[in-house]
Amino acid sequence: MNLELVSKSDYIICLGSMISKDSPKMNDLIIEAIAKNSAEFIYMHPVDDIDVKLYCTQFVKYEVGSEEGILALLLEYFTKDRSDELEEYLSDLDIGYISAESSAGEEEFDEMVEKLLNKTTKTIILGEDLFTHERVANISAMIKAFKEFSDFNIISLSDFILNANDELEDVAELKSYNGTVIYKYASNEDEFVYGSESFSKVAKVSNKDLISLNYGKQSIQRVFKLDKNLQGTIALCGVKADDESFLSQGYRYKQVKIEKVEE
Repeated sequence: MNLELVSKSDYIICLGSMISKDSPKMNDLIIEAIAKNSAEFIYMHPVDDIDVKLYCTQFVKYEVGSEEGILALLLEYFTKDRSDELEEYLSDLDIGYISAESSAGEEEFDEMVEKLLNKTTKTIILGEDLFTHERVANISAMIKAFKEFSDFNIISLSDFILNANDELEDVAELKSYNGTVIYKYASNEDEFVYGSESFSKVAKVSNKDLISLNYGKQSIQRVFKLDKNLQGTIALCGVKADDESFLSQGYRYKQVKIEKVEE
């Protein structure tokens, strides 16, 4: 991973990573690039991270699970000198529908393109959300196409090895993530669940409550902490490296049922 590329970039997209939690070092390099290079920093994620929103130049919030659709939009807006195969693939997609389903407006991508003016060193940072997604095979093929037909440097925060087919598949229908959703991040310091006031109301829990997270037939207990810097109904949960619960498996977002544990 060529971290030096980030500090030298003047246009940076971060997709699929809550960068302040996932990679504080990378986060610092982005801030350095903004300060030194007047870099545009576009942060794309379903979680409103107040800390990152203080310094990003554009925040694109998309629906949980729609990473595949976001990559299709990036292919549409940022690739050039495309192959006939890629051109045909994109022409067959309903970009307006994908944009609406992902809740990432076409006007937001227009704004991203406008920010490219006079930018010379472009980098996209790809996070773990992409590589734990059930559609990772097609996501990998999309990343391969983006690398080939754009002038972006690509940096992955994941150890996942891209072994993609050349053939791109249609974007799958977006699954619903209604109700209370947990987003897990690596942490050796704590295993709390941090949620906003909105999350607290929906889950019917209060600050410092012991809660049960129920996912299918599995259940784990955590202490809930109210975080006024968070918004929406996605809560954050620190997960240790040796965790073997459902939180450590598969996609980083889990739709869970939450119950207060009576002590």
